[in-house]
Amino acid sequence: MIKIGMMLGDRYEILEKIGTGGMSDVYKAKCHKLNRLVAVKVLKQEFCENTNFVSKFRVEAQAAAGLIHPNIVNVYDVGEENDIHYIVMELVEGITLKSYIEKKARISVKEAISIAIQISMGIEAAHNNHIIHRDIKPQNIIISKEGKVKVTDFGIAKAATSNTITSNVMGSVHYTSPEQARGGYSDEKSDIYSLGITMFEMLTGRVPFNGDTTVSIAIKHIQEEMPSPREYIPEIPVSVEQIVLKCTQKSPDRRYQNITDVIEDLKKSLINPDAEIVQTTDYDEEALTKVMTDREVSQIKRRSYIEDEPMRLNQPKPKKNPPAQSRDGYVKNQPPKGKQVKRRPPVVEEPEEDYDDYDPKMDKITTVLAVLTAIIIGLIVLFVAGKTFGLFSFGDTQQEEAVQQIAMPSVIGRTIDDAKLTLRDAGLVDIIVTYEESDSVPADVVISANVEEGTVVLADTEITLTASAGINGIAIPNVINYSTAEATTRLEREGFVVTKTEVYSDTVIKGNVVSQSPVEGEKAPRGSEVVLQISIGPENNKVSIPNLLGESEMDATVILNELGLLVGNVEQVEDATYPEGTICYQSYSVGAFVDPGTTIDLKISVGPSDITYAFMETVESPALEDPTYKEGTQTTIILYTAAGEEVSRRTENAFPIMFNITGIRGSSTGKLTFIYNVTTEPVTTVDEETGETITIEGTTQQRIIDRNVVFTEQ
Repeated sequence: MIKIGMMLGDRYEILEKIGTGGMSDVYKAKCHKLNRLVAVKVLKQEFCENTNFVSKFRVEAQAAAGLIHPNIVNVYDVGEENDIHYIVMELVEGITLKSYIEKKARISVKEAISIAIQISMGIEAAHNNHIIHRDIKPQNIIISKEGKVKVTDFGIAKAATSNTITSNVMGSVHYTSPEQARGGYSDEKSDIYSLGITMFEMLTGRVPFNGDTTVSIAIKHIQEEMPSPREYIPEIPVSVEQIVLKCTQKSPDRRYQNITDVIEDLKKSLINPDAEIVQTTDYDEEALTKVMTDREVSQIKRRSYIEDEPMRLNQPKPKKNPPAQSRDGYVKNQPPKGKQVKRRPPVVEEPEEDYDDYDPKMDKITTVLAVLTAIIIGLIVLFVAGKTFGLFSFGDTQQEEAVQQIAMPSVIGRTIDDAKLTLRDAGLVDIIVTYEESDSVPADVVISANVEEGTVVLADTEITLTASAGINGIAIPNVINYSTAEATTRLEREGFVVTKTEVYSDTVIKGNVVSQSPVEGEKAPRGSEVVLQISIGPENNKVSIPNLLGESEMDATVILNELGLLVGNVEQVEDATYPEGTICYQSYSVGAFVDPGTTIDLKISVGPSDITYAFMETVESPALEDPTYKEGTQTTIILYTAAGEEVSRRTENAFPIMFNITGIRGSSTGKLTFIYNVTTEPVTTVDEETGETITIEGTTQQRIIDRNVVFTEQ
């Protein structure tokens, strides 16, 4: 079972639940290896117990992990731990297309086409990698705060076969294709049908087929005629109507045959909405089997015989038959008198076998030709299959790869704006800027890059530039009204440490930043703390968690009941901090806001354990954590238990030092805290205009470093 704060795969820390669906729950998490926020999609327990489902799910999720495209929510990882099956995905801050439609009632034609093009481009990337989504619907389309449209949930739809889908996960029946509703084979054209239904809903604000049950809706997809979106919104252009109707044809053969054609028509419609864009072909009519008459068969035989005549070897002389006469005595096909006609060889109407006299030499030649033809066809099939699956590499492939590679330009010593422009001109657009203090490089000038000049890289390579923040620190960016994730990422990227508190707000939506300290524009050194106040929405009937630590169980129960809160699990534990019989732990932090009726778990101290611990270790200097630490600096070293009790305090200026402390109670772990000052050197510069020498005094800053330690049981 997933719990807030637990780790998955020794790297993903679960932070909060951000969504739920028919087959999975979605959590926001932090990847501690790459130091970034991600979304973790966890399969619900009922699906984890189906081994067939899990197997298909893992295979398809691993395939989806290979998809990298701006219009797809990228999959980073897939794993399993203690019967928890999960996918790690890109975290996109935004809303689903379904919510966006509900919010706006319906979407304007131009915006709907623009969104449809981006959806189609994401689907195209999947189809080009032989991955079919099978569950395209507005709930699986996310619109980010920057307006980027991304398709998500690749993988689960294919794993969810008819044996595993239940009524609680059939929300996609409104968008399912007729062949999927029948339980038959589905391919790329099934995604095109679902895209058409999604476009219909964007344009009209409703789905084309609805009903009381999922079965009744599915039957409508199979049997009922698709309504035109213009029936509901007459101002929809004809070209858009035609695109939607062609996407949603009952027969897959009458739809667009690939998503690329859909994109092409959508772009044309965006430019010229009133034009006749869609080319329709009646595939059903062309596919009908036609029965030939006896006369047509006879004519084909005659034509074949005449055309093959010069090619025949050792053919017998045609028999002489008198020309056929009509009833009135005239010869059939006789030209009128006075007219010259080019005569063709007489056609002898005999059974077909009369023309095919057996010839042993021809039989051998035919056999040899048949064998050679079979060999050639086999080689062609092998060549096509090899090229399709990447078994052969040719010059054109190498040339295509070469086109995608770019030599890293020179950016060191340039300003950030100039460096970004140079990189983008070269074709490198994924650029990240970090800052560090420097007394030798002017502010906003590039000090280093993660890729050396001249190195050949792919166009989508992430380029990280390290720029100077000057000697007075880094300007703090504005993150007010940003989402918590975006604000945290932006500040941490600049090197700041983020601390969050919760406050009520009538103006800032829940989860966004209300205020920040220090404010925008103030400068602070890397590693400084920035405090963010996060909105929990307008103040209503939420309850602030009281401090119960040190209270008796009875008093804690009375306090919680008066606030409308409930006592949950109560556990007795050894604790050296709080007296026996008092609360030493509560499951919610003091000051947190919760809904009335929330359950609070408590732990009651039974006093300190009889076990004592010792700390006998040689301690190295803080240079292990802080490379700027100078040996010889006077440093205060404090030893704490895990409960925060101070065990020892000493001041030293030479390391390593030896600790030999015994009789530590209540905890097997603790931490060492190092407190010292760092002083920067003064900087002397000369004013170019006046020639005056200017000296900027060095600054002194206090540093605090923590190091976790383990005690030895005595």
